[in-house]
Amino acid sequence: MAYSGLKDFIETLERQEELIRVPGFVDPALEITEIADRFSKQPGGGKALLFENTGTRFPLLINSLGSEKRISLAFGRENLPSIEQEVGELFHELLLPKDTLWEKLRLLPRLKQVSSWLPQRVKRRGRCQEVVLPAPDLDIFPILKCWPADGGRFITLPAVHTVDPESGAPNVGMYRMQVFGKELTGMHWHHHKTGATHYRKYQELGLKMPVTVTLGGDPVYTYAATAPMPENIDEYLLAGFLRREKVRLVKCLTNDLYVPEDADIVIEGFVDPQEELIWEGPFGDHTGFYSLADYYPKFHVTCITHRRDAVYPATIVGIPPMEDAWIGKATERIFMMPIRMSMVPELLDMDLPFAGVAHNLSVVRIQKSYPGQAIKVMNSLWGAGQMMFNKFLVVVDEETDLRDYQRLIREGFARFDPAASLHFSKGPLDVLDHASSFFAYGSKLGIDLTRPVGAEVSEAAGAFVEEQALEDAEGVPSGRFIAAHYDLTREKLAPVLLVAVRKEEGYQRELFWQQLAAHTGISRFKLVVMLDAGVDLHDLFTVVWQMGGNIDPLRDMKVVHSPTGRAVLLADATMKSSVHDGFGRDWPNVVVSDDQTIAAVDRKWDELGLGAPIPSPSLKYKKMVPNDGAVKKDQL
Repeated sequence: MAYSGLKDFIETLERQEELIRVPGFVDPALEITEIADRFSKQPGGGKALLFENTGTRFPLLINSLGSEKRISLAFGRENLPSIEQEVGELFHELLLPKDTLWEKLRLLPRLKQVSSWLPQRVKRRGRCQEVVLPAPDLDIFPILKCWPADGGRFITLPAVHTVDPESGAPNVGMYRMQVFGKELTGMHWHHHKTGATHYRKYQELGLKMPVTVTLGGDPVYTYAATAPMPENIDEYLLAGFLRREKVRLVKCLTNDLYVPEDADIVIEGFVDPQEELIWEGPFGDHTGFYSLADYYPKFHVTCITHRRDAVYPATIVGIPPMEDAWIGKATERIFMMPIRMSMVPELLDMDLPFAGVAHNLSVVRIQKSYPGQAIKVMNSLWGAGQMMFNKFLVVVDEETDLRDYQRLIREGFARFDPAASLHFSKGPLDVLDHASSFFAYGSKLGIDLTRPVGAEVSEAAGAFVEEQALEDAEGVPSGRFIAAHYDLTREKLAPVLLVAVRKEEGYQRELFWQQLAAHTGISRFKLVVMLDAGVDLHDLFTVVWQMGGNIDPLRDMKVVHSPTGRAVLLADATMKSSVHDGFGRDWPNVVVSDDQTIAAVDRKWDELGLGAPIPSPSLKYKKMVPNDGAVKKDQL
């Protein structure tokens, strides 16, 4: 179904008991984030929140897509698998060869249906232009300051419209926008993104770049702005498919771009590529760490319009899981079949675990029939659009259940061989990746957990030490630099040892690795993971999140041989520093709320009518933050 705006969607959420209205005043600076964080980390994503008193004329909607049920409601579907089925049927009909005239003629109604999803330009003004501000002023909106060390207030859910100056192809992307004044923001488009490509073209042509930002409207517009669409494919075609109705576009008032006529808010303007860049950030990001400040283009606002009943939409990102995890889950389901049909025919299923923050960890299930096929799949996926940002890619056999994580770990480690399962590569990384030695470039690791076939059988032969021989291995490593450990073999889960490392004066990683490898007890494990002393070793979600965020595979992982001859993989998932690790870049801190904000929300929780108290998720992670601010300070 198509929604006529956020107010329409809010009414649906309320009927489905998926929304909590918050009538009392909540400060957009830090307090809304703290409340939203508590709800978004509830099982299943908690509830959507409508803050009705924001200190402005606009209510604020947050966490509206933060569950499978709500994102399915946004798409007008029963569930996410139903969308996956629709996409699969569509691709099957359109892409498979047609042998007979009758088969080709049967395709015509489908083509007509596809054409009905194409966006349409209309000549009248839109509902998004019911109110035109006499002078643009961003301060009228309840723009969030999300986290204590953020550089300022950020528009967090913008659909940013640009057009290629050469081809005229439009693009809609989502890039955070730090507010610097009533008519000025930053434009944080990463250099891999289409918006940045357009920017470079305008720069070469010496032209100002028209840019328009929309907020709200049908929630599928927000999703489409995040979707990894191929360049030069209109995001509003995807939106038309999802809402089963074409998107109607109206011309902006101060530039020649077109935007959905039923958007809630429109912010028109331009970027001048010849202008000096602005220092933007830091920002508590979806990796769970701060993305650090850097130079980005300035966006000048020339006009603001909005609906009379406009609602300001926002989201927050930080330590997973949050609303963006569910948006990523929708992407996983919508784009799995196109990847399979166009690039990886053996692909049966894929899963992006929430702990992997979308790009750090992916697990795929394949139908394997020849040696090296898992490696072929790795290379294919690393070349598939935004999958180029993936850092850890695990490939398993067709009988594996991707969503039973405990079973996946047990069965995966039963087949895992540190000497044969690892396949390292290099390539582009997300610009938010803080662990790589170089900005936006580093290593990747493919882990082949498929059953060996053909030549792979002889390669793997003799790699495993008999379990009986390991029974004599005693204890686990201990010493000055080990604060704690957790042995997963005791839980009958996996031959994995988690070690909390205390980096003090005299700590040297290579020497520490040597000491680990020389310990007889290490023979019981296939993987030893080093983590910071503040990490809860019993919380495997946090452990996986830290591993994905803090490891550059080639630099931070090493296969050693224990005293019994068994191959063991050592993985350093600690925060790096110049003092102890020779790391040359600033290392960001984990994103948490400050004590004052947590206490303020605790005090007003009951009077806001938010239901049973929910403790702050930040309390759990405070021990992982060595100092205030966005950047970790090196300590001797």
